[in-house]
Amino acid sequence: MKFIRGLETGVLVLLLSSMLALAAYQVLARNFFDGGILWGDAAVRVMVLWGALLGAMVAARADEHIRIDLLTRYASPGVALAMRRLTSAFTTIVCALVAYYSGIFVIDERSYGEVAFAEVPAWICQAIVPVGMGLIALRYLGHTISPPPLPQPVSASDAAKDTAADESSPAQ
Repeated sequence: MKFIRGLETGVLVLLLSSMLALAAYQVLARNFFDGGILWGDAAVRVMVLWGALLGAMVAARADEHIRIDLLTRYASPGVALAMRRLTSAFTTIVCALVAYYSGIFVIDERSYGEVAFAEVPAWICQAIVPVGMGLIALRYLGHTISPPPLPQPVSASDAAKDTAADESSPAQ
C-alpha cells in the first residue's frame, strides 16, 4: 500500500511539474519568439484532466475530499458514523457509474481512431477517467466498510493558543 501511495504522489508531482514547465514554455515562446509547440496547449489541457483525477485519487485515499459536515458535527458518534458510511456508499455508487459509462465512451473512442495531439490517440488521454473513477469508487467502498477517523476540529481557544505560541517563539 505504501508503494502505491508513493507511486501516486510521484506521478502527480511529475505531471504537475511537466504541466507547469510546458505551459510556461508555451507562454514564453509565444510572447518572445512568436512560436511554441504546435500541440503544447492541447497537451496542457490533457495534463489538467489527468492532474485533476490523480489529485482526486490521492485525496480519496484518506477521505480528504471537500465535505459539508454540518450535520455530522452535531450528531452523536454512532449517527455520525452511519452518516459517513452512507455518504461513502453513495460516493462509491456515483464513481462506479461514472467509471462504467466513461469506460464505454473510451472504448468507443478507441474504435474511432481519433488523435488528440502529436499522434497520441484520444482514448489514451481519456482513459484516466474510467481508471481514476474506478479507483476512487474502490477507495470509497473501503471507506464505507471501515471509515477513516475524522480530523478533530480546532476550537477557537486552541487556534488562539497556537497563534500566541507562534508569535512568542524566536524566528528561525
